[in-house]
Formats: sequence, C-alpha cells, structure tokens
Amino acid sequence: MRSDPDRLQFQIAARDGAARTGRLQLAHGAVETPAFIPLATRGSVRSLAASEVAGLGYELVLGNTFHLMLSPGPQRVAALGGLHRFMGWERPIITDSGGFQVFSLAHGRVADEIKGRRGRQPGRGTVLEIGEQGVRFRSYLDGSEQFLGPEESMAVQAALGADIALAFDECTPYHADRDYTARSMERTHRWLDRCLAWHDRQGPRRQAVFGIVQGGVHEDLRRAAAERVSAAAVDGVAIGGTLGRDKEEMRGVIGMTAPHLDGAAPRHLLGIGEPDDLVEGIALGVDLFDCAVPTRLARHGMALAPLPATRFRFDIRRAEFAADERPLVEGCPCPACAAHSRAYVHFLSRAEELTGVRLLVLHNLTYLERLVRGAREAIQRERFGDYRQAVLNGTPPWQGAALTPSGP
Repeated sequence: MRSDPDRLQFQIAARDGAARTGRLQLAHGAVETPAFIPLATRGSVRSLAASEVAGLGYELVLGNTFHLMLSPGPQRVAALGGLHRFMGWERPIITDSGGFQVFSLAHGRVADEIKGRRGRQPGRGTVLEIGEQGVRFRSYLDGSEQFLGPEESMAVQAALGADIALAFDECTPYHADRDYTARSMERTHRWLDRCLAWHDRQGPRRQAVFGIVQGGVHEDLRRAAAERVSAAAVDGVAIGGTLGRDKEEMRGVIGMTAPHLDGAAPRHLLGIGEPDDLVEGIALGVDLFDCAVPTRLARHGMALAPLPATRFRFDIRRAEFAADERPLVEGCPCPACAAHSRAYVHFLSRAEELTGVRLLVLHNLTYLERLVRGAREAIQRERFGDYRQAVLNGTPPWQGAALTPSGP
C-alpha cells in the first residue's frame, strides 16, 4: 500500500469493534465513511440532476467505464472538461474498470445496467476473445469490435478524470470451479501490475488507484489475494468477484477477506448495497459500498422500507396502495414522502410516468443515505451493535440512530 497524500488521505475517526468511521480526502473533496455510493452509470444518477444527488447528502458517485467508453467516448468527455464538468458534479467520482461488464458478457451473466436497457440484439454485446492482453468484444450499441485491457481501462479512467480508478480485473463467473478461480485471480494480479505501471507513467497526478481482491468463496485464495493487493502500490482496496450463493455465504467471504487487508486503507465492497448488507458489511469493517439497488428498484415500482420480512422493500404498484394517503414510509425525510402519498406514487408508477421513477429514486437514495449516516453516528457513540440490530429488526434508520444514546 502506498501513501500519497496528494491522491488520497484516509483518517479513521472512531471504531466500534471492526466497524469504523473515517474521512476520505480526495482531489475533489472529502467523503465521510462508511458511505453508500450511488451509480452514475452513464454520467447520471437515474432521473436526478447532480445537484439533487448532492442535496440528498451524497459526496461520491460511481461512473461506469464500460458504458462511457462506448458512448459518448472518453475523448469527448475529456474534451468537455472531464466527467465532473460533463455531468455537473463538483464532488469526488470513482470509476469502475469495466471488467465486470465485459466478463458478464463472456460468462452469460449480463450486468444489471445492460439488462436494464432493452435486451441484447443479435451480433451485439458478445465477447470475441479473452486473452492475457485483455478482452475483445462487440459493442452492445452498434456491434462494433472493441478491446479492453489493463492499459486501455486505465486510459479511459484517466480521460474521465475520476478521483479513484479501479484496476482492471477478471470478474470470476459464479459457476467457476476452484482451479479456474485461482487462475483468474493470478491473471487479475498480473493485470494489477500492468495497471499500476501504466498509471505511474501516464496517469493523472492526483488520481488514486484501488486494487481488487478476487478469489471466489475460497478462504485461501481470498487471503492470498488480500495480501497480494495490499502489498501493491495501491491507494485502497476493493472486494469484488463472486461472493457466494446467498447472503450468509457473502458475509462469510467478506469476513474471511477483511482481516487480511491493510487496516489503514479504505475498503470498498463492490456491487453490494441492500439495507441489511450495508449494516452487516459495516460491522465487518467495510468503508464504501456501491450498488444499483436504489435506482433499479425504483424502475420497477419498489420502495425501500423497514420491512425485513420482504427484503426491506415493497411494491407500490400493488392494488392495496391505490387509495393509501400515507407517505411511502412514515417519518422519511425524502421529498417524495414529504409531499406525496402512496396513492399518488402508485398511480404514477402504474402509469409508467417518469415522475414516479424519480420520486422512488429520491426516496430510495434518501433511505440508504440515512442508513449509513445513522451507522456513522452509532459507531461514534460505540453503539453500532444496537443500531445494526435495530435496523435488521425493522426500525427505520432515522429512528435507529436515536436508539443509541452515548455513554454506558
């Protein structure tokens, strides 16, 4: 792990068991951790202006290298002042490597962002070749042949001007056996070395780089990957790849990985962000989370809510809400709950009005922001265990924080 204050500074402020709060200082500002990161996949958090995302309390968003590479292209974004200026976001940005999307095409598990568009067309969105240099594939937009490898991924992220770039990795398929997972992990480590070499020569001076820990569900591979990535000249570590068949196994993988990471470095759990997963991940020492859950659920009429029996969500399109005058969730401070009824959002969502999606996105993002904010407050009071249990039992995040008074 390298120490370069011009790229990244991370100061841990408080601990409660493995859970911790901190402050991540990046080129475009500070991020209080633990934090949830909304996806700005194509330079936009779905249906919201950048100023609205900031107004909800978010300090960091994630841009998608794969999609922005295909359209509008990194050269155009760079010519227009970089991704910050392009999308009107003045706070920090992290970009993924594109590896998840490319390998999803190869292994038949298409990324949620791709699934969410309009389905694949013949001859588009397919991988042509996976080799040591990288991956050749056809664009899902126009069928054109594209190539993405470690150097290309870093070059795209440099052009976008992200505060944090993720190293290019092979995202191991969920059905891979141990031998394939081990070979994949070793290639990811070779690619990490190439990413860092390119970035050392040509990368933006103030851009940080996170390495990615792979290894599937195998404890020895996860330990080896955690130690290998932590020993590299990276600024932080992300936990990626296959995390198991269910939530219990996923938490086991995180639990077997986190103790082997550099304790002074920020830890990012890739692609995870349901309410119970957030509090469980924070309990294991994770600092950053990103996930499509809040925006993807909104597209399908789903609102996050303190309902553990139904995976912390409910379907506002159900007939029982057609005349319901209550807000989506009592006490929620979001703009949707403050001004509108379930009946109104039900009508909009059933009618597929864009305003319905927008209101649900505002609600879902507020819910997760309040959840991690409450976690930070609880850790500072050394009451995170109480807060975690309250959330898992169905207490709204804004009430859970109030259940954790300071002092013994």
